[in-house]
Amino acid sequence: MIVETSLLLLILHQVFLFLLIALNFTLQLEKMPIDDIKKELKSAELSDVAIEKILQVLSVKSLEKLEEKLGTATEALADLKQLFSLAEKYGYSEWIQFDASIVRGLAYYTGIVFEGFDRGGKLRAICGGGRYDSLLSTFGGDDLPACGFGFGDAVIVELLKEKGLLPELSIKVDDVVCSLDPNLQGTASSVATILREKGQTVDLVLENKPLKWVFKRAARMNAGRLILVGSDEWQRGMVCVKILSSGEQYEVKVDELQ
Repeated sequence: MIVETSLLLLILHQVFLFLLIALNFTLQLEKMPIDDIKKELKSAELSDVAIEKILQVLSVKSLEKLEEKLGTATEALADLKQLFSLAEKYGYSEWIQFDASIVRGLAYYTGIVFEGFDRGGKLRAICGGGRYDSLLSTFGGDDLPACGFGFGDAVIVELLKEKGLLPELSIKVDDVVCSLDPNLQGTASSVATILREKGQTVDLVLENKPLKWVFKRAARMNAGRLILVGSDEWQRGMVCVKILSSGEQYEVKVDELQ
């Protein structure tokens, strides 16, 4: 769903309303009953005529109807028409819909803003973003036009589950490396680096955890070996290697680890 930021200003001018009021309630249009929205606007001392005008305009779902209601041509409408025209030529027109009620929660947008939803409309927005042509220059950077968006992985996961498209990924590493002494955390990191340089996939335990916890972690990750860095072994330049499938355990010099 798409709308042009500057278009909201035009809508608000039609009903003599400040932008801040619109931002506060349009963000809630899909979350609040219509009667509650009217009460919110009424508390801002808006007339019944103004409230109905706002709700009518912000419920418009086509550019043609919006232009009829506004009764004037604007640069914002021209930008939107161009976008929808290009989308049709690219073959994407059936995937986008105009929605005058969309307002992003950040004030740096300067042009078209959008939100993405699943076809069924059952879930909250998958993504949202828009143009922010002045953002970089505002913070001292170059005056560089930009467009971007952010998305939530939780919504995507729910959608993939619903469609039966969520792959069953299994975690598997060659080695889990763990320090048995908090003072040897850096050493354990070095051991992990050595193994990775030899082509091993390695999980490094960064916290000081009980050995029982480490074994459970290694099992969850389907690790082949557990590499334990203990103070006694390290004084001799050795580490302890435990083969998890057989329970075999032995010590080996670090430079001989494969």
